[in-house]
Amino acid sequence: MDTLNAAVLGPGGVGGLLAGLLARAGHRVTCLAGAKTASALRSGGITVNSRQFGDFATNVTGDTELRTPVDLCVVAVKATAFAAALDRVPPAALGDGLVVPLLNGVDHMAALRERYRPEQVAAGTITVESTRVAPGLIEHGSPFTKISLASATAPRERLEAVARALADAGAETQVLGDEASVLWTKMAFLAPMALLTTRHGLPVGGVRTGHRDEMLALLAETAAVARACGARVDAGAVAAMYDTFPARTKSSMLRDAEAGRPLELDAIGGALLRGARAHGIPAPVAERLVAEIGARAGA
Repeated sequence: MDTLNAAVLGPGGVGGLLAGLLARAGHRVTCLAGAKTASALRSGGITVNSRQFGDFATNVTGDTELRTPVDLCVVAVKATAFAAALDRVPPAALGDGLVVPLLNGVDHMAALRERYRPEQVAAGTITVESTRVAPGLIEHGSPFTKISLASATAPRERLEAVARALADAGAETQVLGDEASVLWTKMAFLAPMALLTTRHGLPVGGVRTGHRDEMLALLAETAAVARACGARVDAGAVAAMYDTFPARTKSSMLRDAEAGRPLELDAIGGALLRGARAHGIPAPVAERLVAEIGARAGA
């Protein structure tokens, strides 16, 4: 396929993996980050150690700000850094590029459509376990990298072109017709895993065995909110998916808590509760967990 000119805002675990895959496939990739990380990427490129793709290294460009138009801008920062990070992608510099956020939560879509033209913004979700060990060094632990794209405002053919590039680079990618379902299906899976692993300080295996009733109750609440927000969610299928994950898998929120980093509690738990309140859906388990995690984190 045609070579893409792509930017990746936030070359961490997810962004660094995708930047590496796209660059390895022959696309031009610019990683946007702080000065230290940008310099490291310019000089050393990206090295990926992956169960799925093997170990490889590839060159990318590093910069602190987007300076020329691109075909695609993947937004892969944490929700806690989202607002400030967008300063690295001025609308004038973006040109006509398609913006694809791979953030946790749902609230970022409105913010992106306020900053950029709605026809340039698509929703995206990714299912993967990938960690930045150091600038330019990515450890990809899961045997899968699954991406879903949808947009209520961007032309489908633009999403399909991006999906082809990502699939050719190695990521299993699909384009769906329902943006709400893409975002809230991910939330239905993510919120219980993130909140419960973080609250109990346990990986997935410990939650699904030691706190299974709580997990299923929270999953039921989350699925009910997702359905009220227009998503088609099968709670039983999500529960079955939890049982397939390696027992030692940790959510990104738990890893952030262990490292003393800011938590995406509002983007995940807060968004879930806002959806519940908007539709009058009781969510006592979610309310309690968000309050307990927030108290521990000093939120």
